[in-house]
Amino acid sequence: MMPTREQIVYVVDDDQGMLDSTVWLFESVGLKAEPFTSGQAFLAACDAGANACVLLDIRMPGMGGLHVQEEMRARGIELPVIFVSGHADVPIVVRAFRAGAVDFIEKPYNEQLLLDSVQQALSRGRQEACDDVARQMVRARLAELTPREQDIFLPLVQGYGNREIAEQLGISVKTVDLYRSRIMKRLAASNLPELVGLAIAAGLVDPLDLRGASPG
Repeated sequence: MMPTREQIVYVVDDDQGMLDSTVWLFESVGLKAEPFTSGQAFLAACDAGANACVLLDIRMPGMGGLHVQEEMRARGIELPVIFVSGHADVPIVVRAFRAGAVDFIEKPYNEQLLLDSVQQALSRGRQEACDDVARQMVRARLAELTPREQDIFLPLVQGYGNREIAEQLGISVKTVDLYRSRIMKRLAASNLPELVGLAIAAGLVDPLDLRGASPG
């Protein structure tokens, strides 16, 4: 089991009073909050690998929230972003969501609404981190397959039957069946659906593109 990392909320707002009250709100429920009065200061200090989310004010001098969001993407900082603004209009909201924001909350905000949104964003970030670790583990296991096993693995999880794979590779059905058993054993998969699940987890196949398996 992965150790639980400390959860952080980066709060970016040029209004010192709003910043202080927001930090107090998060700390009152046991969340660590790191305040910043400018987007530049946040970008210079944030940890892209943290178990964190970002609460961003839209309107700030120098670098507004949308600009900060763009710079985060340019730098490969994929932390979940929640925008807050007292001056939200439709084009700004649409632009924020199109760029990947997970929520947009208007000031003055309902405290419980804000807390719920932050908890959801932190859970999402944690799940994505776990998914990344699982994906890397699956890929490491797949890399241990021999070249021939890899040749058979991909069409197998795509939904091709043993006979079709044999024709594609110019080998006998019995040979395909033998390799199929070896692949299942090496990957600790008890059945074909589990094998397909491993391929999907590794990002090797798109579940929407799977075909119906033909009889082997």
